[in-house]
Amino acid sequence: MAHLTQRRPENTEGDFYVDSTCIDCDTCRWMAPEVFYEIGDQSAVYHQPTNETERLRAMQALLSCPTASIGTIEKPTDIKQAQDSLPNQLAERVYHCGYHAERSFGAASYLIQRPEGNVLVDSPRFAPPLVKRLEQLGGVRYLYLTHRDDVADHQKFRQHFGCERILHQDEISSSTRDVEIKLTGLDPIQFAPDLLIIPVPGHTKGHTVLLYDQRFLFTGDHLAWSPQLNHLYAFRSACWYSWTELTHSMQRLANYSFEWVLPGHGRRFHSDRATMRQQMQQCLAWMEGKGKF
Repeated sequence: MAHLTQRRPENTEGDFYVDSTCIDCDTCRWMAPEVFYEIGDQSAVYHQPTNETERLRAMQALLSCPTASIGTIEKPTDIKQAQDSLPNQLAERVYHCGYHAERSFGAASYLIQRPEGNVLVDSPRFAPPLVKRLEQLGGVRYLYLTHRDDVADHQKFRQHFGCERILHQDEISSSTRDVEIKLTGLDPIQFAPDLLIIPVPGHTKGHTVLLYDQRFLFTGDHLAWSPQLNHLYAFRSACWYSWTELTHSMQRLANYSFEWVLPGHGRRFHSDRATMRQQMQQCLAWMEGKGKF
């Protein structure tokens, strides 16, 4: 939990604050951009919530902070309301789980609600309030893991829900060797009529992305929106396998049509298909120029 004695002096006066344990994962800044900002390689509060919407978003960010670096001076009386608001619905049948895990450096996780069985995309923190809400939403049949970095509490979700975990063979480590479904190769996998898994080596060797309903692309650490560049981009400074392969993967991915980019790290992006195609081409042009800010 956050400690008032470690409160950053950059916080504006008021109830909410960020303490010095912040790891600069960006979670609070995109969940509640009207409240949190970056200063000195960490987050801080620049605007105290002044209405119910801002308050709820700030509380969701507090619950989702992977290092519990966000606190309030007064004991919050609306914690249950904030817990019940997560997972937060983004679109029909698609939710942002919140409760980011420190072991995944604050990566986002998502839930796809399907009659054939729900899919949890990457692993959030195994927090009791979240687990209860996932049960209410129909549980978890599959835990799809984009790559090795964002597996977090996958074993606890497997034990609780009995879900089958999905991960590419090239991403297997000692902690994931018991994964039930191991993907292989570079060819796209039509896992179900509404679920297409697309290998995109680059960030890591066995990274994959998931295209749901031909609309929602869950991209892990392969693709995200950059507010600084004002277009989609890839993580040049966090490419652990091959920038050349990542560029080739992005070229192949640009042949697909989708409306949402839902990353683990970085900002999400939603637009019509034509704009998304333009964004992908802009991303490629930037990558082929060596991916510099």
